[in-house]
Amino acid sequence: MLNISNLNISFGHGSEKNHAVKDISFKVKRGESFGLVGESGSGKSTVLNCISGLLNHWQGTIKVDGVPVSQKRDLAFYRKVQLVFQDPYASLHPRHTIDRTLKEPLAIHNFSDINHRVEKVLREVDLGSQFRFRYPHQLSGGQRQRVAVARALILEPEIILLDEPTSALDVSIQAEVLNLLQDIRKERNLTYVMVSHDLAVISYMCENCAVMSQGAMVEMISAKQLKSGNLTQNYTKQLFTASKGYDRAAIDLFQDF
Repeated sequence: MLNISNLNISFGHGSEKNHAVKDISFKVKRGESFGLVGESGSGKSTVLNCISGLLNHWQGTIKVDGVPVSQKRDLAFYRKVQLVFQDPYASLHPRHTIDRTLKEPLAIHNFSDINHRVEKVLREVDLGSQFRFRYPHQLSGGQRQRVAVARALILEPEIILLDEPTSALDVSIQAEVLNLLQDIRKERNLTYVMVSHDLAVISYMCENCAVMSQGAMVEMISAKQLKSGNLTQNYTKQLFTASKGYDRAAIDLFQDF
């Protein structure tokens, strides 16, 4: 469903040039959930922004459902690929009701039966019609992220890009949103690409993942390997150790890569 080949992107010029993503390649099957994991600054969100079209000066090949996409995307691309942002407090317009937020993409893409679609997608993310005419400040963080998920779903896409969708939420709410995302993927047969620094989230949500460091891919591993700790690269082993919590003896042995 998604084929990324030799993806590169740089920021800045001359001595200040930063090669943020270096020859990243991976494939995601239809209906699969694929993870990009790594520490902050590893380039994983930049990869997601290249796929989504938010960044347009990348080099390489991006294919969606076998069709190459260019730096400039058309409306059909956004019908197929949608992005859920990390921060629900920033991704929703503060002066737009939930109803207006959900209707806007439908109007842009000339959908009919708009009111029915809004009510349906709100039920799908476990929000009733009573939330429809509220503003974002009247919702909790978890409810706002459900609205963000609903906005991504309302165009009936086939690929959902998830940029740390639960990192800004309380732990108890994180579990609810992750379970909701799992249920929706199964019901709609969606393809997910999820970015996270949390190995526990990736092992729960994804069948396979790519480990990134300093813009490059370090290792490709399965969720089974991640859960068992059966890893081959030292960087991935350190990331796995760090995910278990603070251990001074272990951290003293960490190396820079």
